[in-house]
Amino acid sequence: MKTVTLEHEYAATAQEVWALATDLDALKEIMEGVVEFEGMPGDRVYQGQKINVLVSLFGKLPAQPYYMEVLECDDDAMILRSLEQGAGVRSWRHTLSVEPRGTGCLLRDVIEIDAGWMTWAFALWARYLYRKRHEPRVRILAARREGISAG
Repeated sequence: MKTVTLEHEYAATAQEVWALATDLDALKEIMEGVVEFEGMPGDRVYQGQKINVLVSLFGKLPAQPYYMEVLECDDDAMILRSLEQGAGVRSWRHTLSVEPRGTGCLLRDVIEIDAGWMTWAFALWARYLYRKRHEPRVRILAARREGISAG
């Protein structure tokens, strides 16, 4: 088991960032070119949701089955907890939280990974994957403030 923690600050309200972070349509856009999803539902995630998708890294590698269960999605506390597995991962426990900070907010991702002897590699992947979400989020938040499409 390995735990990866990343924190990103945003010059937007916690509510704006929370809405974006829990939007599955936005996730598809944010991960474009990094992870392609087949069968991903749209709209917002919700507590108790079970998602079965196929994921392809960089849209090049063969699609692999991936499962996610939303254990908690608390709009008041701005905490999302999921249990995920597939594509070589036994267990991927993700906790995403958003908290106000001054005039902006802090988004924290904590990922607990068990992938057997490959855990180290998946921990590196997690660090890369969640870092890659930051810039597209900044772009989308700015576009939403301007009332235009981020694409």
